[in-house]
Amino acid sequence: MAAGATRAHRRVDLGHAEALRLLGSVSLGRIVFTRQALPTVRPVDHVLDDGDIVIRTPEGAALTSHAQEVESTGVVVAYEADAIDPDTHLGWSVVVTGYARLVTDPAELERIRDLLRPWVSVEPTDQAVRIHPELVSGVLLTETDGAARTTG
Repeated sequence: MAAGATRAHRRVDLGHAEALRLLGSVSLGRIVFTRQALPTVRPVDHVLDDGDIVIRTPEGAALTSHAQEVESTGVVVAYEADAIDPDTHLGWSVVVTGYARLVTDPAELERIRDLLRPWVSVEPTDQAVRIHPELVSGVLLTETDGAARTTG
């Protein structure tokens, strides 16, 4: 391909099931929540469990503290994961919006600890947060059927 040329890309919206399948194919994402009335983003590892996204977090983390405050419904969060090639810019991205609740059942927490090994050390008294997806959107970034276009 000539210098200054890029491949034409197209964006394909993904259905709910395909978006969650792709999200489940990676282990790292970003959770977005509110802290002191401002949006906060944290990288976390996750696992899909019975249709929910489950993350582990150290006790006292801002998200865990906030999730404890709202016992009935949980707190609204967004969760994003992707796999986009840095050279071609092809891949996918999924965003889930839903309610996050602290996992309080000791047996469930132990099961989650066996399912999800954190990518960074957490304190022995770590907790888990379960996010139930209410809104799921995803896009697939793919090449179009056609020639490269020149940018200038």
